[in-house]
Amino acid sequence: MRSLVCSLALALAALSPAYAAGAPHPFTARDLHEMRRISEPATSPDGRRVAFTLRTTDFEADRGRNDLWIAGTDGAGVKRLTTDPASDTSPRFSPDGEDVFFLSARSGSTQVWRIPVDGGEARPVTSLALEVGGFLLSPDGRTLLVSLEVFPQCASIDCTVTRLDEAAKRKSSGRIYDRALFRHWDTWSDHRRSHLVAVPVAGGAALDLMRGMDADVPSKPFGDMSDVAFTPDGKGVVFSTKDVGREEAWSTDFDLYVVPLDGSAAPRCLTEDNPAWDAGPTFSPDGRTLAYKAMARPGFEADRFRIVLRPWPDGPSRVLTEAWDRSVDAMTWAPDGKSIWATADDLGNEELFAIDVATGKARRLTESGHHRDPRVAGKRVLFGMDTMTAPVDLYTLDPATGDTRRVTDVNRDLLASIVMGGTEQFTFEGWNGDTVYGWTVKPAGFDPSKKYPVAFLIHGGPQGSWSNDFHYRWNPQAYAGAGYAVVMIDFHGSTGYGQAFTDAISNHWGDRPLEDLRKGLAAALAKYPWMRGDDVAALGASYGGYMIYWIEGAWPDRFRCLVSHDGVFDTRAGYYDTEELWFPEWEHGGTPWDRPEAFEEFNPATKVGNWKTPMLVIHGERDYRVTLNHGLSAFNALQRRGVPSRLLVFPDENHFVLRPSNALLWHQTVLEWLGRWTAK
Repeated sequence: MRSLVCSLALALAALSPAYAAGAPHPFTARDLHEMRRISEPATSPDGRRVAFTLRTTDFEADRGRNDLWIAGTDGAGVKRLTTDPASDTSPRFSPDGEDVFFLSARSGSTQVWRIPVDGGEARPVTSLALEVGGFLLSPDGRTLLVSLEVFPQCASIDCTVTRLDEAAKRKSSGRIYDRALFRHWDTWSDHRRSHLVAVPVAGGAALDLMRGMDADVPSKPFGDMSDVAFTPDGKGVVFSTKDVGREEAWSTDFDLYVVPLDGSAAPRCLTEDNPAWDAGPTFSPDGRTLAYKAMARPGFEADRFRIVLRPWPDGPSRVLTEAWDRSVDAMTWAPDGKSIWATADDLGNEELFAIDVATGKARRLTESGHHRDPRVAGKRVLFGMDTMTAPVDLYTLDPATGDTRRVTDVNRDLLASIVMGGTEQFTFEGWNGDTVYGWTVKPAGFDPSKKYPVAFLIHGGPQGSWSNDFHYRWNPQAYAGAGYAVVMIDFHGSTGYGQAFTDAISNHWGDRPLEDLRKGLAAALAKYPWMRGDDVAALGASYGGYMIYWIEGAWPDRFRCLVSHDGVFDTRAGYYDTEELWFPEWEHGGTPWDRPEAFEEFNPATKVGNWKTPMLVIHGERDYRVTLNHGLSAFNALQRRGVPSRLLVFPDENHFVLRPSNALLWHQTVLEWLGRWTAK
């Protein structure tokens, strides 16, 4: 970035922490949760203002609290919009820019509210009998498109309410299912679906635009309203959903549909010719082109997302980025309609690119960091950006000149009181002679004359990356602050290095990534003499947790201790007890009955006879992606073999640890375990 222009002093003061900054100290897990978190930026129609959600941690209530803030996109005029004890989220400007619509539970139920941008009292817009999960405001400001959990065949919201009331009166607790998915992520299905419902802002009947569709919008568990867009004339809606019936648990066939806003016709599929994933519809400024993201291979959730352009309302589609070997994440049209601003993983960072609509050529606009949520701000692009040493703040950039300006600095004083470890990216020759990237983080208060124990972190996914971001669960600064050197490897299977690199892990969970991990650790130890190579602990979650179990049997003499969080212990059992069956079917090339050898080749359960390294096992009881059975099985194996081990179970957590008190206990337990087996 060519320049960073700081916000006005008044803006900085407005967003500084409430307490006085103390003497500098090494980064801790408590600091991690003290950080204020920016999300959901929304720019005004004229591009001069941005509203955003700011999350703070309420340690006493043991939860996050969300409020709305607003600022000029030049960094001036920062102020807080809402102060209600209930969380306020999802800000969206009215078409005239005078109000901000948002979600709030201040009435006891999550509904849509609105508040003047210049201050005043918030007032409700909806008072529906069901809670609102997400919303969009039509271009003319007359209609809200809300996401509600309804029974698909119900003709009205009242029908869903009646059925819920009847269910609540039943004495029996049994659930009956005739097909998968019967539970997803951390929730058992009650047979409702998230449907798009049109609600007049001025009042009137709510209309389910997806009635009869056994499908969700947004998709669960992580979808959002970026998969929904109003048509240019404001009379219709385009959305992405998966409506595949009994194949839901083993299909990734998301399609785009269009439906009239007045409900005069049923949704019509626009992408039925593509059996893979279609998502993220967005219209060009002139309304003549629909852009969306599309994968090419059915059943593979980590395939490359290409940008596809389709003339609107009809015409042949054109794949814009077939020649660009990166997978698009978030995207928005530039105001002149000649390019699309998009983010994508790129060599250990998530960069912002300008994609030429005529040629598909991608021009990188940023240099390093994790860039997210691009939004139009006049002729500039506004985005969130974070790194391994700083949480998200908002910036704007002029795509023509590269001039970058800072809009917010929400953690300035807190960051001034914390000592973090410096970061560095390195490369080495990994599997197949390929260049593999890794990151190191120095211990806080680094002294080059000392040698430090090493925390070797292994990422999940497995199609993920140790992106240069400020993570709120696996943050390397928590280990650097405790006196560890941190090493992280983007092994084969990681994203941002080309699709062939990502594909290389499928059917090879235990060999190619392990070779990269071995060589990566050796390369780091050779390059950085201040790392103590005989004093290394390895930690991982999800696929990283699987790798910890695999290392325990396949590389049992290397580490002082191990930590596995929500890892797959038995790959064969992992197929039968997970929910998204498409994932293991792609990763292992089929089902366990068709390809049993593929599920057994790299199965940690087959190597328990080699287990000897002390291990901490952590699992959430509400994890339905990798079920609790895996953690319990691994701990039983460790105990029976006499290997020093400890089990930490969270009854109220899923695949992640989200409650602040649980997250603090997690870090305390992990660091105590590392401290028990490593020297300082």
